[in-house]
Amino acid sequence: QVQLVESGGGLVQAGGSLRLSCLASGSTFSINAMGWYRQAPGKQRELVAGISWSGKTNYAASGKGRFTISRDNAKNTVYLQMNSLKPEDTAVYFCTAGDYRDYSDHYYFNYWGQGTQVTVSS
Repeated sequence: QVQLVESGGGLVQAGGSLRLSCLASGSTFSINAMGWYRQAPGKQRELVAGISWSGKTNYAASGKGRFTISRDNAKNTVYLQMNSLKPEDTAVYFCTAGDYRDYSDHYYFNYWGQGTQVTVSS
């Protein structure tokens, strides 16, 4: 099993920045990718960003150019740096972990964090 512990959510004004952190522990040898999902009220859950251990990254169009996902191998932690935040970024953000498949360029996330609230005020 893999446990994911998130931190960094909170309230920020439009135009501000937040950095979300996700620490992975447990059977981390079984995963090769991590990412971030978000879900806003009344909206479908969407993948914000993903990163594989091979270095492949993917971003949703909504965050591309403003959000950056990165990994600290030594600390077994993945970060989501969010800049130029907009009110529409308000959502619960979930850290995920799982498997990246090269053949389909797709992440198969089967471990989930508890979620952290990000609220962007205008």
